[in-house]
Amino acid sequence: MVDLSKLEAFIHAAEQLSFSEAAKYLHLTQPTISHHIKTLEKEFGVELFERSGHTLHLTEPGRLLLPWAHKLIHQANEMQEMMNSLQHKIAGHLRIACSTTAGKYILPQLAARFCQRYPGIKVSILACTAEHIVPQLLEGEANLAVISSYDLCGNGLECQEFFNDFITLIVPADHPWASRPAVEPTELLNEHLIFRELTSGTRRVLLTELAKHDIALDDLHIFLELGNAEATVKTVQAGFAIAFVSSLAAKWAIDQKQVVAVPVNGLELQRKIYMVRRSLDTPNRPQEAFWSFVHHPSNIDLLRLATVSS
Repeated sequence: MVDLSKLEAFIHAAEQLSFSEAAKYLHLTQPTISHHIKTLEKEFGVELFERSGHTLHLTEPGRLLLPWAHKLIHQANEMQEMMNSLQHKIAGHLRIACSTTAGKYILPQLAARFCQRYPGIKVSILACTAEHIVPQLLEGEANLAVISSYDLCGNGLECQEFFNDFITLIVPADHPWASRPAVEPTELLNEHLIFRELTSGTRRVLLTELAKHDIALDDLHIFLELGNAEATVKTVQAGFAIAFVSSLAAKWAIDQKQVVAVPVNGLELQRKIYMVRRSLDTPNRPQEAFWSFVHHPSNIDLLRLATVSS
């Protein structure tokens, strides 16, 4: 295993291109720095510096090693800080990006419970679109994110299942289907539908299921496209059309009998919602605490809200 003190000597020698300057900075002797570099070169089996008289130049292996050396030293320091902080209460700022409607109904309540348990942690929930999730995570603007597509998992991102979201067909309270126990997929062809935007997870799941019944987007009468689930429910409530939405978004209107949920035979309308973080991140304590808190037994009632609502 590489000795971190030798890596630190290499970093300063590489940045100063001088063993003597590295020795001064680290309060070591020049022969000690030279010994550290020779030891690394022996361990890696490559030359890290080209020596020409009193002038040093990094070799190609040396240039490749430098950013990795910085990263290892940085991670070692963060690990030390994290372990030192175990003597104190968890504190910090946790930023969670949320790109899915269903997450907006579960995440705030979960965050509120988390803040009660960890009063030293400030939580900010950031609304964003699906295409901005990865940049926000990679650029450090968010520590965690809630998404509705597993496609983003991998490639440096780690996912865990958050909860299952159920999608339901809602119709106006005075619609002929409001008193029906269920309808067939082909009956949708004769109705005006409100559809979610192109990037919506609800739209993706619905089109996948309709395709199993040989129904394509072009076969449907799209009355309106809306990028907001709450606006969709309100428009259905007003009697303009019918729509498929997250059961969480429609719950209030269903409970108040403003709209009616109607099952569609043969459609498996559910999707998994995921929590995601950078897998190569050095975890901070607030992030780790929330990541574990999600599936604490005390939160089962929240995670089941979507099931209860369907």
